[in-house]
Amino acid sequence: MDLKVIDNQGQSTASVAASDAAFGREYNEALVHQIVTAFLANARQGTRAQKARGDVAKSTRKPWRQKGTGRARAGMASSPLWRGGGKIFPASPYENFTQKVNRKMYRAGVSSILSQLVREGRLAVVENFGVEAPKTKLLAEKVKGMGYESLLIITDSPDSNLYLSARNLPHVLVLKPSEADPVSLMRFGHVVMTRGAVAKFEEMLG
Repeated sequence: MDLKVIDNQGQSTASVAASDAAFGREYNEALVHQIVTAFLANARQGTRAQKARGDVAKSTRKPWRQKGTGRARAGMASSPLWRGGGKIFPASPYENFTQKVNRKMYRAGVSSILSQLVREGRLAVVENFGVEAPKTKLLAEKVKGMGYESLLIITDSPDSNLYLSARNLPHVLVLKPSEADPVSLMRFGHVVMTRGAVAKFEEMLG
């Protein structure tokens, strides 16, 4: 599989050979859906909680006598049938939403996403990607000059200037190959990675 190599202006200059195992796999929509769903589910904290009838701050006194009023019998104001009462089956604050995905399936899903990005022309390779100073404006101008509106930058050599410049850009994200996740790969319109990052993906997914 050949990957497109671009310069700082976003123009294609050459191509580089890459492993078919990482960048030439067929697109498996069901597998991609599974790993994306699992990734989002595993990010949930599960700290939501609802109150049962015993947790509601209501009096336990009987609202009115059992018989003779003409109204329906009632035991206490915290009844789930009453407005402001507790829930019958409240959500637990310790609910676990995690989903297990085998390592082999996860790698195959990421390879499938990368391969589809290559086929759609949304993945390109650069020799290196950086800015001279930690300034958001410099990176924004560079990304715009390359013709991108939404860009994921994957670099094998962390650059503090690049990380600091991308912090305030909502449509630009900088990651290392080990940090690339299925959601980020699919979220951005284009992906640019360095040659070193390509080698890292081949090592991880090969």
